[in-house]
Amino acid sequence: MRQVVFDLETTGFRYDEGHRIVEIGAIELMRGAITGKSFHAYVNPERDVPDGAVKVHGLTQDFLRKFPVFSDARVADAFLAFAGDAELVAHNGAAFDVPFINAELTGAGRAPLANELIDTLLIARRKYPGAPASLDALCQRFGIDTADRKRDGHGALLDSRLLAAVYIELTGGAQAGLDFDEARAPAPGAANGAGEARGRTRRIAPLLTEAERAAHEAFVRNEIAPNALWRRFEAR
Repeated sequence: MRQVVFDLETTGFRYDEGHRIVEIGAIELMRGAITGKSFHAYVNPERDVPDGAVKVHGLTQDFLRKFPVFSDARVADAFLAFAGDAELVAHNGAAFDVPFINAELTGAGRAPLANELIDTLLIARRKYPGAPASLDALCQRFGIDTADRKRDGHGALLDSRLLAAVYIELTGGAQAGLDFDEARAPAPGAANGAGEARGRTRRIAPLLTEAERAAHEAFVRNEIAPNALWRRFEAR
């Protein structure tokens, strides 16, 4: 299964108050593992960037004015192409990221996202009720290094990478990305360095004591009845 973990930086909290996206970052997951493929774009918001937002992500109007606007194919179409029909993963995505990007897409003459969404904030709140569920808090819970975020502040691509690591922990930790097709044993004689499996040369001694065996026999005889299915297999 292909998934895309993504994050946005914006000029403010509400798209319906005229705030715009200034940065998009996304990371690809395949079968629950990070593949190394990513998407990143700075976006000219065509408006001022309030000081409060600059303090969060460090992206000023002067810096952003040289980048394409959201409707440019290098942003809108490039992000849609990267997302494809993948399942999307975002932190507070249902209330913030998806409505924000859908507003931008609609304004740019594109259709809104129809992808399935996994909201890691909702997962964390269900899994750890009453505990802090911010991205920073979850990174701390799982021992994920946030030194870059502390030094450089928020960034859409950096936060996507951190969120991908958090999502993997939330959904299975080290087991994420395990491909059972690839994990199957090779055919006999395959050149994998492991050699062909061999049968045991001698039988392993049973660990069941005679007293335990007798107790089991009594249980089957008295509790399950003589014509139990178990008995039919024993008689073969």
